[in-house]
Amino acid sequence: MKRVFCPKCDNQLAFDETKYPDGKVLAFVCPQCGSQFKIKLGRKVVRTKSGQEKEVKEPDFSCGYITVIENTFGFKQELPLIMGDNVIGRRNKDTDGVDVPIITSDPSMGRKHCVINVKEDKEGKLVYTLRDFPSLTGTFLCSVLVGKKEQVRIGEGAIVTIGATTFILHVPGGEEE
Repeated sequence: MKRVFCPKCDNQLAFDETKYPDGKVLAFVCPQCGSQFKIKLGRKVVRTKSGQEKEVKEPDFSCGYITVIENTFGFKQELPLIMGDNVIGRRNKDTDGVDVPIITSDPSMGRKHCVINVKEDKEGKLVYTLRDFPSLTGTFLCSVLVGKKEQVRIGEGAIVTIGATTFILHVPGGEEE
């Protein structure tokens, strides 16, 4: 199932993309706001609001990623991390500054909830640290609350809960730290 978002109200729509060939143009009517929009399957270039074409890149999982395993939608999300700070929070059309947006309607997850920092140590090995943004409901690592100004080192398989949503950290090669 492929998910698309209404460009007007940010409502999520799902459809089975395997039923259509690459290059096919599909038209949608948003059930929430009635807006009509089109998408082209297999397309790697999109047009911005200013009319410029922008290439859509495939996700890069070379710095690791998180897998969201519990959320209100009930579908698995794999979201890539980048070098430096990765601000993680609830996806919202109007939220700027979130690097890893989780699609959820979980009201207990902040738009900017926690941060995973990715950096290399002296040997070139990736090091991951977790901290609360700060959020109203806190960030939990394996059911233990991360302090407001605390940074915790995490590794492969770290289970993090933000609000009522849980995700797991995966590092390249899946090695235990």
